[in-house]
Amino acid sequence: MKTLKNCIKLSCQVKVYIPSTINIKESVDSSEWTDKALELLSKEFGGATSSPALGAWVSAQGELVKEGVTVVFAYAKQDQLEWSINKVYDFCLEMKQALSQEAIALEVNGEMYLV
Repeated sequence: MKTLKNCIKLSCQVKVYIPSTINIKESVDSSEWTDKALELLSKEFGGATSSPALGAWVSAQGELVKEGVTVVFAYAKQDQLEWSINKVYDFCLEMKQALSQEAIALEVNGEMYLV
């Protein structure tokens, strides 16, 4: 690939999946969590984007659960990622507890982690 002049390469990507439910099936307005994720990723990595998506997973009870999710993502340099990933993890853990989730999906460089 041709080298792009006067560009900054951001080779890492972080994605946080914001659920739209609590207690598996109860709808909740999660826009506050989306805003918090956008703010965190913007502060840590210089900017962030959100996008709606449909997520599906099987609950601990064996039931298929489908819900709207918001994916908040940012690109970063490797050193930024290493410096800030614990803050992102802590945010996911806080959201998991506040929204009574079995897990929160955190994707780092194409690998999925269930917090």
